[in-house]
Amino acid sequence: MQESITKAKVLVESLPYLREFSDKTVVIKYGGHAMVDEDLKRNFALDVILMKYIGINPVIVHGGGPQINRFLEKMQITPSYIQGMRVTDGETMDVVEMVLVGKVNKEIVGLINHCGGRAVGLSGRDGDLVQARKMTIHSRAEEGDRPPELIDLGRVGEVVRVDPEILHTLDRQDFIPVIAPVGVGEDGQAYNINADLVAGAIAAELDAVKLILLTDVEGVRDADGGLLSTIREQEIETLIKDGVISGGMIPKVRCCQSALAGGVGKAHIIDGRREHAILLEIFTHEGIGTEIVK
Repeated sequence: MQESITKAKVLVESLPYLREFSDKTVVIKYGGHAMVDEDLKRNFALDVILMKYIGINPVIVHGGGPQINRFLEKMQITPSYIQGMRVTDGETMDVVEMVLVGKVNKEIVGLINHCGGRAVGLSGRDGDLVQARKMTIHSRAEEGDRPPELIDLGRVGEVVRVDPEILHTLDRQDFIPVIAPVGVGEDGQAYNINADLVAGAIAAELDAVKLILLTDVEGVRDADGGLLSTIREQEIETLIKDGVISGGMIPKVRCCQSALAGGVGKAHIIDGRREHAILLEIFTHEGIGTEIVK
């Protein structure tokens, strides 16, 4: 009986959030360990199905770096990275698109449908959903060295524009979109784009109430190692300058910052290794990760 009462209390606690987020869009970047562990994969599918059934509109953008690397290894192609970004020549782009769109995307869609949901797989090329251009970066020249040089990353792109019409169509038919982060350029070529950036751009275009990034860390930690449950946008630059936000967390926080500037209500960086992480973040008072707010 006590267990049943506890479950009832959880449902009552979630009621204000059910009201607040009903008929709203939540964009989820799905990646990390949550895409590998079989139990976590099933929990993720059930979480987004539940969200859809109670009136929230989940939109999923997924990664797939480890899967791409495994396939490249089988083809005896050594991955190359510059400043943390995959150098993507024509041959590598073919593999990226094949793995992300043809394999990873379909596996996620299949799992959601198998668990009772209605999902549809897309890439950014479908309906010109994610329009891109070639990303340009420069070498990091140290003081006294020659000026920074332009680095060619191949077909690595950045988001220029999101055309959400296809997403609105799917929403009207009660489908869950699952999006592979491959964009299309003016020349019709495919571009490999960081999934966090795609998720942030789509969240801004859809006026999402939340952007949620699933990661393999609990969130942003302070100088003493404690979890920062909330970060205000105006604190970000100081935290980066002081080294509190560093390494791979910087681009994730920047992505959240950009999404907030585009009109997203809140951004969250949470630990996808926890069971039902999305539901715990959305429907509990405490949450489980770091929220970034205006």
